[in-house]
Amino acid sequence: MDASSPITIDESSLRYDGWRIVAVCFLVATFGWAFGFYGQSVYLAELHRSHGWPASLVSGATSFFYLFGAAVVVFVAEAVKKFGPRNCLIAGTAATALSAIALGQVREPWQLYVANAVLAFGWAGMSLGMITNTLGLWFNAKRGMAISLALNGASFGGIAGVPLLVIAISHFGFSTAMMGAALVMVALVVPTVLIFVGRPPLHVASAMTTAADTPSSAQIRARALRDIGFLSVAIAFALVLFAQVGFIVHLITFLDPVIGRASATTAIALLTAMAVVGRVLFSTVIDRLNQRLASALSFTSQAAALAVLINFRSEYALIAACGVFGFSVGNLITLPSLIVQREFAAKSFGVLVSLQTAIAQVTYAFGPGVVGVLRDLSGSYTLPFYGCIALELTAAVLIMIRGLPEPSLRAKRSNPESS
Repeated sequence: MDASSPITIDESSLRYDGWRIVAVCFLVATFGWAFGFYGQSVYLAELHRSHGWPASLVSGATSFFYLFGAAVVVFVAEAVKKFGPRNCLIAGTAATALSAIALGQVREPWQLYVANAVLAFGWAGMSLGMITNTLGLWFNAKRGMAISLALNGASFGGIAGVPLLVIAISHFGFSTAMMGAALVMVALVVPTVLIFVGRPPLHVASAMTTAADTPSSAQIRARALRDIGFLSVAIAFALVLFAQVGFIVHLITFLDPVIGRASATTAIALLTAMAVVGRVLFSTVIDRLNQRLASALSFTSQAAALAVLINFRSEYALIAACGVFGFSVGNLITLPSLIVQREFAAKSFGVLVSLQTAIAQVTYAFGPGVVGVLRDLSGSYTLPFYGCIALELTAAVLIMIRGLPEPSLRAKRSNPESS
């Protein structure tokens, strides 16, 4: 069929092949976040325990991972366009597996940084930028729902991945557990991607690639950096993710001496479980809400949870606060994409999401390191966690600023679900 005559596809049908891609992305996100995001708190605690390295050194390597990864993720849209989503997903999985094995073999600090550099490529190929760009090739009207459902895998990676990894380390040791986990990931993800991820539907591919007036990726990025509405989203979520990532990476180390390793693991599992609950509940109503206001309220709820964590020592209070904090964690991963989808043109979606992800990652790359340094200097987590509260509240104000639109970027539609 001629690309100029796009076919009509019912994306709401359960028979639509795009929902298989959602399931694939759910699996990819499960392992991507288990190794690249939530796993960082396990690496910090394990390397600190086994080598006696200071928290600032190990968390500094985590910051390096995010910072280097930001330089890679900004080009995800171009990589998907050039090599296709299947090849990019397999490359990301391979890099993550190699890095996991390398992390288990670390004996010197420089080796930790090399392993995190490899992990950065894996993270770019298995995390938000890759998943949203991949789903953008299969979905148009239902893109927001597809992204929300797929990114529940990110939370599942914390719910299942972290406890299983901790159990495996306790039984088999850090090195063996990391190697085994990497092999399981490759055995599950690679065949699934090869079987189910093919060419995207003609109507979506043609809409994204054949429009005569479609600007280049470089032009879209340049225009976005002049758009106050885009910048307010990018900066606000960058500040919040700085606080969120810094907190989560240090969570086990913070809770371990207070309530013990077992309860600390329960707390992070609850945090990620609530992230799933929050995202699922939000997905049913988010298209009818003011997404910027919903973001601001989410930021404020996390600030309140952090205040409880700082000022209480009751095991139940701390675990409950982690649950409250976690309720917004999943939404803060999903909401930027949904705001971009609603407020900006579909032809700019992939590039803008990659750019927003890179800006956030450059910023939150310093979160674990800054929290670690402030903890070492002050002797406790009180000072850095109060700093995180200040960032959350600042972002709650910033996200409400829409500014004047950049006409070439903004969407022109009446239905917020269409794109």
